[in-house]
Amino acid sequence: QVQLVESGGGLVQAGGSLRLSCAASGLTFSTYTMGWFRQAPGKEREFVSTINWRAGSTYYADSVKGRFTISRDNAKNTVYLQMNNLKPEDTAVYYCAASASPDRVVRRLEKYDYWGQGTQVTVSS
Repeated sequence: QVQLVESGGGLVQAGGSLRLSCAASGLTFSTYTMGWFRQAPGKEREFVSTINWRAGSTYYADSVKGRFTISRDNAKNTVYLQMNNLKPEDTAVYYCAASASPDRVVRRLEKYDYWGQGTQVTVSS
């Protein structure tokens, strides 16, 4: 079965950095668009970033643009999220997800077919 396993979360001070990883198995990784979402306490899950399966095109939420970088290594079936200059408002559980959608940019939750269990990111002020 399909598994997405996130890692790399933790506690960091504001201004610091973290690198999240998501290892995928049970699917043909190179044919899936991958995305990162996050959910803060009491809030809905929101889009963070996505990387297209074809050309590796990337897209970011305005709130993280210029601070976060998404990348993928198809040989390792892994997608990454490099997070720099973290802010307290970035505190959330971060989820990776896989989408078989043919759309060039996939931002909507309902277009993702598989989800990881999440990893906690806490940014202290």
